[in-house]
Amino acid sequence: MTAAGAAPEAALAFEGVRLTYRTEAGVLPAIAEVSLSVARGSFVSILGPSGCGKSTLLKMAAGLLPASAGRVRLAGQVVTGPRRDVGMVFQQPTLLPWRSVLDNVLVPARAQGLDMRRARDRARELIALVGLAGFEGAYPHELSGGMQQRAGLARAFVHEPEVLLMDEPFAALDALNRERMALELLEFWARSQRTVLFVTHGIQEAVFLSDRVVVLSNRPARIVEDIAIELPRPRGLDTMLLPAFTALCDRLRRRLFAAAGAEERA
Repeated sequence: MTAAGAAPEAALAFEGVRLTYRTEAGVLPAIAEVSLSVARGSFVSILGPSGCGKSTLLKMAAGLLPASAGRVRLAGQVVTGPRRDVGMVFQQPTLLPWRSVLDNVLVPARAQGLDMRRARDRARELIALVGLAGFEGAYPHELSGGMQQRAGLARAFVHEPEVLLMDEPFAALDALNRERMALELLEFWARSQRTVLFVTHGIQEAVFLSDRVVVLSNRPARIVEDIAIELPRPRGLDTMLLPAFTALCDRLRRRLFAAAGAEERA
């Protein structure tokens, strides 16, 4: 148990992480140095220019890409490869077209050798939770883009991960469905009490969803801002009308533009 006044336990931590790529032209620095701690049960978003390394950090956290220096910890343990306690949602839902919604959601459970009877019950619960009850037997081509993304969210949770990594999951959706998915994600997160690290280009989306927003510079990435989002929860669309919401968006926009400009002039 965390003592009163102590910092919340970190579910995920980047400790002096650096990443360089070796190319024919020489060494290419991608991540300059990032140290970031994500508290258990919190929702943290990462903002930054295109190509700055946001998705790279998620791949490191997922154990898909090793750091050149520093380390990533999940629940205090150093990440050395893919782990069962991590779920990932991509920009595209990447559903298998020849499998039904239920079978797509069950893919991680089968891959990890989980008890399939229990996993099937869990999958049906998750499908209902994301608003797809009645579509268990449907195939991806029979679903809208938003429905496919909800199926992807259910799939990421079927093996009950402690940390959910989300890489611009709503980028391909239209504005209306993007807002709907944001509301559904908040409800889902509140029920699950899991830790979320969310990559986005959307300033308003980041402020609306998050407890904290971290801003990265242009490549090689470093943290240039880490802002606490102290807006009341639960949040609805009326949250976006609050003066505090507008002020936070403006602060992040200015910081993001200033950081990008500084990098370009360097």
